Amino acid sequence: MAAEGFRGPKQLWNAFQWSMKGFRAAWRHEASFRLEACLVIVMVPLGLWLGDGGLEKFALIVAPLLVLSAELLNSAIEAVVDKVSPEFHELAGRAKDMGSAAVFVLLVMVALSWALILGPRLFG
Repeated sequence: MAAEGFRGPKQLWNAFQWSMKGFRAAWRHEASFRLEACLVIVMVPLGLWLGDGGLEKFALIVAPLLVLSAELLNSAIEAVVDKVSPEFHELAGRAKDMGSAAVFVLLVMVALSWALILGPRLFG
């Protein structure tokens, strides 16, 4: 249910705590999230260091962060599907596969953005 009325510091603090709870759950239960989080920990500082100017830095760091965001959403989809029905259903499988495909598309975007930005410097 949507919150109504004034959203003050207490509500913002609660929202922050729920987000941290989500990060902890993803770290604890999702191996893919742990791997991608480790990549983000490496890639964000590298992107800030290797990027030439604000737009390049932004492109190099936002792509891995989007992967992490998509992985969180994919994990949420999988958890809800598993909660609703543990037995296989074609639509449940399709939902899980589509979430996985979204993560894959963003991983391709990471590879392309890093290759297009840094490739000419390394191989040109």
